Amino acid sequence: MASIASAQDPVSAERRFFFAMAIAFAVTVVAGFSMSYARMTQPPTSLPIQIHLHAMVFVSWVGFYLLQNGLVASGSVAIHRRLGVVGGVLATLMVVLGLVVTVMCMRRGAVPFFFPPGVFLLIDGLGVLVFGGLVAAAIRLRNRPDWHKRLMLCAMAVVISPALGRILPMPLLGVWAPVAVYVGLMLYVIAGMVYDVRARGSIHSAYWWGAGVQTAFILIVMIGGYSAPVITLAGWIARA
Repeated sequence: MASIASAQDPVSAERRFFFAMAIAFAVTVVAGFSMSYARMTQPPTSLPIQIHLHAMVFVSWVGFYLLQNGLVASGSVAIHRRLGVVGGVLATLMVVLGLVVTVMCMRRGAVPFFFPPGVFLLIDGLGVLVFGGLVAAAIRLRNRPDWHKRLMLCAMAVVISPALGRILPMPLLGVWAPVAVYVGLMLYVIAGMVYDVRARGSIHSAYWWGAGVQTAFILIVMIGGYSAPVITLAGWIARA
């Protein structure tokens, strides 16, 4: 990344950096879910249709994010902007299907054993809402590319948490499993911060907002996930 930061054209260099980060996100997702499918004990066709729809939209989103950054890096900014509406639709579907699958897993008793029900409800349900909020903020600030691209990076860091959870030894981490995922996703944000320091001399405010939202999110998960109201809500969802 240092060689990118020292490139002669700072705008092109920054665009290449974000494309490289998009590749890193895609590699993480492929690695995480490849491990998950390799460990499956039942054929994929036995899974509910909601799971397949969610997976299709998730893969489409990751591919779209990679495409959009590739377009900008290659100078095709006009096409990138015209495709923006597709991103809005995919992000909306991500949120809706993410919530649907979270509820469905709880009702089917398919919550990973290392997550208490309340923690699972928040880390998945609230997590997809945090993703949606960051994407919405990025879309709102689409005319400010410096904010737009950094908020999108923070949103991607949140949404790849399921992939990180499949890479990390979650059963061995106990109650600290959500924190381990948080540390993993923050590495991507920190990479962006480090690039900013090297290329711009300071960290852009968008990263502080993104990191702050992510930190608040994990605190809510770790505290709220064990609270009586959330546990009661999780139990009600499971029985509904």
